[in-house]
Amino acid sequence: MRIDDIELVRGLSLFAEMEQQNFDALMHAAYLQQFPPQLQLINEGDPADFLHVLIEGRVELFGTAKGRESALFVMHPPSTFILAAVLKDAVHLMSARTLATSRVLLIPASNLRQAFKSDAAFAHSILLDLADSYRGVVKTLKGQKLRTSLERLANYLLLQNDIQGAMGRIDLAIDKKTLASLLGMTPENLSRGFSTLSAYGVSVDGPRITLSKLEDLHQLAKPDSLIDDPAN
Repeated sequence: MRIDDIELVRGLSLFAEMEQQNFDALMHAAYLQQFPPQLQLINEGDPADFLHVLIEGRVELFGTAKGRESALFVMHPPSTFILAAVLKDAVHLMSARTLATSRVLLIPASNLRQAFKSDAAFAHSILLDLADSYRGVVKTLKGQKLRTSLERLANYLLLQNDIQGAMGRIDLAIDKKTLASLLGMTPENLSRGFSTLSAYGVSVDGPRITLSKLEDLHQLAKPDSLIDDPAN
């Protein structure tokens, strides 16, 4: 691994407080791989043999049932997935695939569980990470249950606008089919949603989206800090 990759991993909140010798042992056992787009990294139902740390690229976490498939989360670097299954020595409840060329650090699950037992600061960081993940799931579920699909789309656009500098321009990092699935919509409903939002200043040109009436879009979306604020 490159020094800057190790420093990037060390800077993640999950690893930042570990004792140095325990962190070094984890990195010694881990290995870094580069994967092409659309490569499946994890199959739901398989044992969780590694903790995955996304260094570069994008990864989609998705689920399947009865021949249907739905995107659940899209991971951006630097981030880890799927910690809960690794910690419990359980099977994966989600599958994962790359959406772009991605570099992923693989940490053997047994080594991570040993570090959890022996390093109190690391164990505390894991509990905080799991708590953040739980709260993220609750916020996602509230958005799905309490908002219409149009409101979910509007709030997604406003959040992405904030993330990308609040300039009224968004470059989608995922394709529209994945976006539709992530928002609990069909591609057809997403297309109709964008058409409806044109009255609120939303214009679409491929992956570039322009928001020219932010106040109107806010009035429609009614962002809620208990759903939309990443700090909560």
